[in-house]
Amino acid sequence: MNDILPDVSGTWHYIETVVRDIVQSYGYKEIRLPLLEQTELFRRSIGEVTDIVEKEMYTFDDRNGESITLRPEATASVVRAGITNGLLHNQRQKLWTSGPMFRYEKPQKGRYRQFYQFDVEALGYEGPDVDAELIIMCARMWEALGISRLTLEINSLGTAESRANYREALIEYFSGVKSQLDEDSIRRLDQNPLRILDSKNPEMQDIVLAAPVMLDYLDEDSEAHFQALKGLLDAAGVSYTVNPRLVRGLDYYSRTVFEWVTDALGSQGAVCSGGRYDALVEKLGGRPTPAIGWAMGLERLVALFGVCGGEAPANDADVFIVAVGDGTLGAAFGIAERLRDCIPGIRVDMNLGGGSFKSQLKRADKSNAGYALILGEQEIANKRAGLKPLRSTEDQTDVAFDELPAKLAELLGKA
Repeated sequence: MNDILPDVSGTWHYIETVVRDIVQSYGYKEIRLPLLEQTELFRRSIGEVTDIVEKEMYTFDDRNGESITLRPEATASVVRAGITNGLLHNQRQKLWTSGPMFRYEKPQKGRYRQFYQFDVEALGYEGPDVDAELIIMCARMWEALGISRLTLEINSLGTAESRANYREALIEYFSGVKSQLDEDSIRRLDQNPLRILDSKNPEMQDIVLAAPVMLDYLDEDSEAHFQALKGLLDAAGVSYTVNPRLVRGLDYYSRTVFEWVTDALGSQGAVCSGGRYDALVEKLGGRPTPAIGWAMGLERLVALFGVCGGEAPANDADVFIVAVGDGTLGAAFGIAERLRDCIPGIRVDMNLGGGSFKSQLKRADKSNAGYALILGEQEIANKRAGLKPLRSTEDQTDVAFDELPAKLAELLGKA
């Protein structure tokens, strides 16, 4: 787990703001969820035979002996909230949430045991149009952030019935090469052979590549859904690659699955992943409800933003107020608050803790503010402040207190 320090938190805030604004421009509304859930929620939704449930969840008993888990992902919690709060009764919901998730996994570049995700879910929508919307929304984010080193991979996992046929084909194939499987794959062979396709073991890759392909086992409706999705992406000019080995690591997915992947952070990895989970709401006790969503890892997105040359807007002070002499501090507070009242978005810093005129000017310069506003006893008596540019060679000027808001708004382009 790691700290996000002030020198990078501005970049986080900028990226989160861009993502949030784009998501909300598509009509998605925020839902805030607890960090803790009953463990059974994740076992039932994610699947018993998954790395998350088997190896990565932070699970413990509370004081009543009830098993609870720090959330490893958000989709199950969104569905649980939709069911328990009656959000899905003859309704459709377009929701987003963000915050920390927890997985006890081997740390690697851009991945931590407490990590942050931005999550978007559309519940009650059945057609491929919402699948396309969610993917196109992502493409708009990358453009807004200036990120170019991402590629889109898509696949279809079909329905439960078509996957059952595919499962039998996988069992037959992998049983024929059982002596070459690793321990995890042998264990998954009878329980969930699709998980073998998600193996990260390099020695397994040739075996996985030779396995049967899900697309050859799609039912007619799923095939039509997938073809329609591709048509919508083509019409929107969103490039993609069909990856028949893409299965995602959670059991609840069906039909459309997709990942935005990059090789800019070392080994190829997903930055944003998602797909349909049409059976999950019913599985967790709700009415049958089609649904789809995606989750984006913010650590990896922040890292990729930097690799692609992204730079968040500066968050330094616009004005630093220097106050020297008796009775100047009270006036400085009054002027600072008036500037904040009159100029939307202005960032005013001021000297706190006293100090000489020279030391205060040094602090003003170190703050990276554009201007220093100088208040001494003479300035207070004359009701005029010294306005000193700190990032240019222009001369200091005197400005009447009443004129300060208009003058600074003009200089800062906030008029």
